[in-house]
Amino acid sequence: MRAIVVTPETEVPHVREIARPEPAPGEALVRVLRVGIDGTDHEVIAGGHGGYPDGESHLVLGHEAIGVVEDPNGTDLDAGQLVVPTVRRPVQGGPTTYFERGEPDMAPEGHYVERGIAGEHGFMTEYVTSPAEFLVPVPPAFAETGFLIEPISNVEKALELARASRSAFEWAPESAMVLGNGSLGLLSVGLLDAAGFDRLYCLGRRDRPDPTIDVVERLGATYVDSREHSLREIPDVHEPMDLVIEATGHAPHAFETIDLLAPNGVGALLGIPGDDSVMLDGGRLHREFVLSNKALVGSVNSSVPHFRAALDTLAAFPDWLSEAVITDAFAPEAVESAFESDEGRIKSAIEFDTL
Repeated sequence: MRAIVVTPETEVPHVREIARPEPAPGEALVRVLRVGIDGTDHEVIAGGHGGYPDGESHLVLGHEAIGVVEDPNGTDLDAGQLVVPTVRRPVQGGPTTYFERGEPDMAPEGHYVERGIAGEHGFMTEYVTSPAEFLVPVPPAFAETGFLIEPISNVEKALELARASRSAFEWAPESAMVLGNGSLGLLSVGLLDAAGFDRLYCLGRRDRPDPTIDVVERLGATYVDSREHSLREIPDVHEPMDLVIEATGHAPHAFETIDLLAPNGVGALLGIPGDDSVMLDGGRLHREFVLSNKALVGSVNSSVPHFRAALDTLAAFPDWLSEAVITDAFAPEAVESAFESDEGRIKSAIEFDTL
């Protein structure tokens, strides 16, 4: 069967024929429909994030997927059922405490592998197997858009952590800004809109006309060009933010978020930067944290409850939003084009099959 892989020799994704997997006891066989492409895939390809499975000379890419149960193999799933797989799995023979608690997203490095990212093959292939507990059922209506559930689930977790950090007092946030107008940033704006925030902003650095700006403004949010105003200036130009979702991976933004926050505000960091030295006034920022009761939380990955919440969010999106975000679907043979950068492209997917 066809799979899209990367190898140390090529460092570019390409199609390779691999054997169709057989489900082990407790696993189901899933026929893959669509797999999304995101920034993490590009980081994995470039060698800046993740790693190959032990003893393997290639990695099957893809961690945002939607598929159909081909063979339930004695699990509680049904043949023909639409499912979205989660990403993290326990290390074979390693500790499983976090998985037993239903908190794989909180496991430290060394306690997990991540499909299509670190130490385990991904979903960018015609068939995959998975333990049933890592497959989240979704309605048939999401056959083309369900791969968005995985990235949305990461924002669901970030928002959960942000709220938890404010749980010691009554926190009623009204304003929020998303840093980054890529696909994750746009999905974050959509989630915060569905969550009922009164005033939304999205930071980018693109010129009009641009499809991402169109999405931001159609959602009723304000687009802010970072070339015109720094994060430190935004509270005066617009307003301080009760919540900031950082989705750029630009290291200075993590610290500039402190100035962007309103008193009692919280910033949730989703981006993963490379090594980057940042000059900052540590004393002033420390005072801001303490005297204004501000907080920053880091968030990575997500668990089954976040996937279920993401399904609800996706269902609550305006009908046009998913179609606007998913701009391209490519056949596996067009993998080179699928991974190319294009200013007119927001979210691409590899389509292996249809429902």
